[in-house]
Amino acid sequence: MLKKKKTIIALSLIPQVLLVKSLSNYPEFVEQYYSNGVYPVISKVFRFTLGWMPFSFGDLVYTFGGLYATRWFYKNRKRLRKDTKNWTIDVFAAIAIIYGAFHLFWGLNYHRLPLHKSLNLARDYTTEQLVHVTKALIKKSNTLHFEITKNDTIKADIPFSKGDIFKMVPTGYTNLKKSFPHLEYAPKSLKKSLYSYPLTYMGFSGYLNPLTNEAQVDGLIPVYKFPTTSAHEIAHQLGYAAENEANFIGFLATTSHDNIYFRYTGYTFALRFCLNEIYRRDEALYESIVESVNTGILKNYKEVRDFWDAHKNPAEPLFKSFYGNFLKANKQSKGMKSYNYVVALIVNYLESKPL
Repeated sequence: MLKKKKTIIALSLIPQVLLVKSLSNYPEFVEQYYSNGVYPVISKVFRFTLGWMPFSFGDLVYTFGGLYATRWFYKNRKRLRKDTKNWTIDVFAAIAIIYGAFHLFWGLNYHRLPLHKSLNLARDYTTEQLVHVTKALIKKSNTLHFEITKNDTIKADIPFSKGDIFKMVPTGYTNLKKSFPHLEYAPKSLKKSLYSYPLTYMGFSGYLNPLTNEAQVDGLIPVYKFPTTSAHEIAHQLGYAAENEANFIGFLATTSHDNIYFRYTGYTFALRFCLNEIYRRDEALYESIVESVNTGILKNYKEVRDFWDAHKNPAEPLFKSFYGNFLKANKQSKGMKSYNYVVALIVNYLESKPL
């Protein structure tokens, strides 16, 4: 009887894959019935259940799951040759359960309606539009920077602990929900990753655990990056799986915050994306535009760049390649490069809502 159940579970992987593939062709259906229907309930239940814990329960699940899997493969290594059929059934039964849980608890959000359609924004933009918005972002960022430092050559230091920032981040979403009611964020489930050291060397600043709906942030990244990274992971938690969309919503949440330091990190976050896109299109144009950016802002960018440069290692490209392929498998055709499409959302949004 147990073998029969395992076989049924293993075979369920096939209809699960076909169902997900089919649903990916109906983003409006996923948007209405999953992303704005079933998923918000699932997310709130997980956040209410696990959000109060001061540590990441999901990281413990990963740890014990990894140890159990290693132990199982070691103990059953001889079965691979002697009992190949049942060994294979056991493995695929486990894969089927994880695959089903991933998509039910969060993963179907990869197949929802693109955000630019939800917000009625254009998908494309010209270099002229990009330059116009970038100059507006420079003016806004420079103003906020000078308000904070009183000196345009000094980098801005965020005067909050990382724990304080976690407590403050939801305020931006509270303000944002006045314009976007579906971005209501309560209760909170935002934590430092127990795996911050390996995460840093993998080149990632945070992640959402899709099985427990906990948002994790790398506890080692510079404080300057904590507000936008935290807001980004909350956006994932609210059902925006695509990286470019989570970056955009993170920008909206931080720039909607009451606190000037949060607004500063949000506007300079968007500015960096736009400057990088100008550089990609026209290096000479970039050089002329970047001269108008306060030196202190560029020092904040350098602070982050130096942090990641200090942790570069031969394995990092492998991890990013793996994640890039994962993104491609989930309708983000550009993989890791899809992060850059946040510029289209920023440019078209700010063109309709000037700073």
